[in-house]
Amino acid sequence: MNKYTLFVCESCNHSSTELAENQPNDGNILLDKITALYSKKFAPEELKIQPVECLWNCRGCVVAVAHPDKPTYMLVDLPADEENASALLEFTKMYISDPLGAVNWDELPKELDSAFSACIPAVINQ
Repeated sequence: MNKYTLFVCESCNHSSTELAENQPNDGNILLDKITALYSKKFAPEELKIQPVECLWNCRGCVVAVAHPDKPTYMLVDLPADEENASALLEFTKMYISDPLGAVNWDELPKELDSAFSACIPAVINQ
């Protein structure tokens, strides 16, 4: 089985204010929240959490959920809190469960209502 990947931008920050030295930015805070919840919701072989330096969509915290055979979803402007980390992992479970990666919009966690920025079709080798 190919692994699903949750890409998390480490350089994201909700505020344009410069951070104090050694203060984590929002991307790293969200990554920590996701990582803390991950083992409660997923088997290690089911989902890979992949920190990335930048996802080039600087609007709050940015993540992307991907699999080679399914569309990739990019979510933006996520607050770096446990509630949104949990909602994101809930969405990822739904994405993994559907053979086509299609998620019923009526069933999405409410925290993610305005977070979807892109749905990029899967790359199909012919």
